[in-house]
Amino acid sequence: MLPTYCPSCKSELKVKCLKCESCQTEVSGSYDLPVLSLISESEQQFILRFIKNSGSLKEMATELKLSYPTVRNMLNDIIQKIESYEKK
Repeated sequence: MLPTYCPSCKSELKVKCLKCESCQTEVSGSYDLPVLSLISESEQQFILRFIKNSGSLKEMATELKLSYPTVRNMLNDIIQKIESYEKK
């Protein structure tokens, strides 16, 4: 998984350089990481599963063998976390 926080001070990391492995072109600057890269791997997997289930929490609840309210709460927690990152 891509590191998103500094191991020393816990500040959010930025992307400094992107490089094409094919032609060696480099693009340098200071870029924010995508918001979805800032959530945990399990939360990213939840979002992927949500998309694959066409946004149906009912289908996700069945697949995960959890109650609908539990899955709804999981989604709400991820939404809240994403919104907090977007406010920064």
